[in-house]
Amino acid sequence: MSDFFNVKLFTPWDSLNSKNLTQVKLFSLQNIFKSFPVIEPQFFDDLLSNLYKFKHYSWTECIKRIVGPYDEDYDISSFNFIWGYDDQNRIYQFLFQKIEEKETTQAILAALAPPELGKLFKQYKDEAILRTLTLLNNPKKMKFVMVLAPQGKSIAEEQQLLQVGKKDLEKLKFNAMLKQMPNIKGQWFPEYSPCCPSCNRIITEIKGFNVGLLKLKCPYCGYQTK
Repeated sequence: MSDFFNVKLFTPWDSLNSKNLTQVKLFSLQNIFKSFPVIEPQFFDDLLSNLYKFKHYSWTECIKRIVGPYDEDYDISSFNFIWGYDDQNRIYQFLFQKIEEKETTQAILAALAPPELGKLFKQYKDEAILRTLTLLNNPKKMKFVMVLAPQGKSIAEEQQLLQVGKKDLEKLKFNAMLKQMPNIKGQWFPEYSPCCPSCNRIITEIKGFNVGLLKLKCPYCGYQTK
């Protein structure tokens, strides 16, 4: 077990590294709180509003994998990663996971970075959460806020699909090979006809013959089994 979530994502805003995955480690909030803090929908409603109104608030689909503290791979479709930078040159990184309730959609705060932010949360708990999230939604005090969302399927899921695809391909190749094999009497396992012990000809005229059950008379030389 580790204390961190590992997020692998593309960084399209970095033109020199737009095709390579970057890994970001975030400190699990379970190390600070007894359970992951639940964030009310109002925070995300305000964030969505800022995304529409301000150019320094942006949305990018770039998350490709999320691995938890127990090396477990998560379904990335329920996660968002918020990356912010304020006018005091401080960085904020938060990993949120959406949770479906009966009638509403909420989210938990799963992890954060940098470590200094973790120390602040450990000292002030809920008050630190409220103040920090309020700051993120203040366009005048933030230089930028990026909401990073999942891009397609996770790397782990793509690898699983690739393995399944390879198995299906091998199965198709095997089926194609069977179709190319000679098909005797319309059966994959041919019904072997007996040979006459006297003239050694294959006896094919007798239908329904089963070795050891019936007497056999050769239609060519007249030999008859006892």
